[in-house]
Amino acid sequence: MNIQTLRKKIIVLVLAAALVFSLCACGSSASDAAAAAGDLDNYSPENPVTVKIGLTAAFYEDFWKPIQADLAKEGINIELVQFSDYVSPDEALENDELTLTAHQHHAYLKTICEEQGWTDLVSAGDTFIIALNLYSNQYKSVDEIKDGDRIAIPNDASNGGRALKLLADAGLITLSPDAGTNPEIKDIASYAKQIELVEMNASDIASALDDVAAAAVNGNYALDAGIDPDTAIWHETKFDDDSYFCTITVREKNLNTKAVQRIVERFQSDETKKLFESEYNGYVLSAWDYTFSS
Repeated sequence: MNIQTLRKKIIVLVLAAALVFSLCACGSSASDAAAAAGDLDNYSPENPVTVKIGLTAAFYEDFWKPIQADLAKEGINIELVQFSDYVSPDEALENDELTLTAHQHHAYLKTICEEQGWTDLVSAGDTFIIALNLYSNQYKSVDEIKDGDRIAIPNDASNGGRALKLLADAGLITLSPDAGTNPEIKDIASYAKQIELVEMNASDIASALDDVAAAAVNGNYALDAGIDPDTAIWHETKFDDDSYFCTITVREKNLNTKAVQRIVERFQSDETKKLFESEYNGYVLSAWDYTFSS
């Protein structure tokens, strides 16, 4: 056997060994990850399951920490993962990097799934209602808003539509009767004042209050920014359906698992409702037992 032939054989053997090692390592990593997460249907205090929940506001952790402590005793270890925008948690859920998300309402979930082409993200149960209010650092009343004023609203479809409904309720605009449940700017039929609507990322609006006359700020971002909801110049009080009720979202394959159902059950409890009432003075409402006015 000549030297060149020997070298070729050695190279082939080395590459083959490397490939086998790589495949074994990948398989081991995947199985280790699965073992670390645990089984959503078969868990106990001695054999716990890890559940990662995506959130988009620091104060949401106040809702989850008592649940986290209680369910750890049953073998459900909850990890809370914070995100700075609305899209990323659902992307992580779709990629199985999270077990649940608890940051969005039904209208947003429907919209993002349509935009991204996702078909398996579903609601496991409602959580809370937190108002999107109109705030201003310039005015004390909606009546003070004048022609030429700039008003910031969220730029995502569902929260933008919600903001337009808020402005219509405040008497600043009227919407076309054909606008539907999630209106767009093109659905504005008339303006009471010649305001300019400035579309922005929902997470940036609270910090832009000094730059606009008024702004429709999502409640989670308002609270994170330390804004007192009582200072709103217009409050969201009307809900025609559950579109803006926040929800626990899960991949459909995990919807009926024991751990997911137990988490929903513990969230939708009197303990959580009492927390809402004691800490947020009714600003955060329990969505699972909300009664629509006739």
